[in-house]
Amino acid sequence: MDDDRHPQDRLRRELSLQDAVFLVVASVVGSGIFLTPGAIATHLPHAGLIMTVWVVGGLLSLAGAFANAELGAMFPRAGGDYVYLREAFHPLAGFLVGWLTFFAIYAGTVATLAVGFAASLGAIMDWSHGVVLSVAAATIVACSWLNWVGVRWGALANNVTGWFKVGALVVFGVVAPLTGSGDLANLLPLVEEADSAFTPAAFALALSPVLFSYLGWNATVYVASEIRDPERNIPRSLFIGLALCTGLYLLLNGVYLLALGPVGLAGTVNAGEEAARVFFGDLGGRLLAGFVLVSILGTLSATILVGPRIAYAMALDGLLGRGMDRVHDGYATPTAAIALQALVAIALVLVLETFPSALDYTTFAILLATVADVGALYALRRKLPDRPRPYRAWGYPWVPALYVVANVAIAAGLLWGATRESLVSLAVLAAGWPFYRYFSKRNEGVA
Repeated sequence: MDDDRHPQDRLRRELSLQDAVFLVVASVVGSGIFLTPGAIATHLPHAGLIMTVWVVGGLLSLAGAFANAELGAMFPRAGGDYVYLREAFHPLAGFLVGWLTFFAIYAGTVATLAVGFAASLGAIMDWSHGVVLSVAAATIVACSWLNWVGVRWGALANNVTGWFKVGALVVFGVVAPLTGSGDLANLLPLVEEADSAFTPAAFALALSPVLFSYLGWNATVYVASEIRDPERNIPRSLFIGLALCTGLYLLLNGVYLLALGPVGLAGTVNAGEEAARVFFGDLGGRLLAGFVLVSILGTLSATILVGPRIAYAMALDGLLGRGMDRVHDGYATPTAAIALQALVAIALVLVLETFPSALDYTTFAILLATVADVGALYALRRKLPDRPRPYRAWGYPWVPALYVVANVAIAAGLLWGATRESLVSLAVLAAGWPFYRYFSKRNEGVA
């Protein structure tokens, strides 16, 4: 399907199915599975409900993946949602979502992960605030350079960290119960007494951090022009990657409950570290803390690989600064877009204070972008009914609609409960309008 590439796209198809799968795994499995279970248990102090909300989060993400699999296979181009919104509605819609995705979601996530990595390392090394910020910036530069010198190097880093994550977490999940330190009674009851712990509001509040922990499942659609056999491998990568992540999340939550129980898990800052201490003592806790650092670093590298493809796709259409579509002659990487993302992320690092509070608006921005993606699916079914679709979204139109309804409800909850952060996301979205007008008029002048 190379005919569907942008005519000026100079990136190479170098990513295999394994590369794409572990790009999803590296993007999804970061720090969320360790840091969010305590908050989830606070809202749902019941073992069965905790496991259920993680299953529901995986199924909702799968519903979104069905839609993105159709879109990605139909438009195997760099840029992801920027391309889908442009084709479905109008170039302005594509630009605004692309603008929000690049500047708020990806650059913001890069900054957040870098600060989180440096702050966690700084707590061990007793670094000052200034040193932490310097290390965060240096980490961004190092990971950006790795992706600068070739997509294969970036993919190799994701594959290595991905295999390491999967292997280490499976070993932890299997070996921990064999130590005999947990209490099987903590897993019971799985069904009984659920009514007393369940309310729709509590379940919705618990579902928000669960969905946050699944974010990144659509990473491969942004690098579609670099994936071999994209009409087959894009859907496969989404489904296989999401299945691996869901399996790991259920395994780990079972271990957390076995070690701590719902009451002990509630309010825990780092569930993985506390559970590791129960099973393996203080050494286990320290090892798990080190693993979290590696996990964050892997997610950071994957995010830095994906984000620049959005800016690159926009630049191919003349909707960013001149030269932003530059591709290295030897490495075949979008070097100008990589540099732009690094600069924006470092600038954000300088205004971030702590990892938990850094860029809280990112989640709201992601909800806006993914809901817009699914809206594009419906529009393109009507607008381009005869366009070849190597994959058609399962359960259309009801399953994608379920994803939209769930995410709109969560976005509304964030708008109510985190009004300032949500309004910042909307402000970033609106800020793209004058830039679109400027670049559009410049393109008209060139034409």
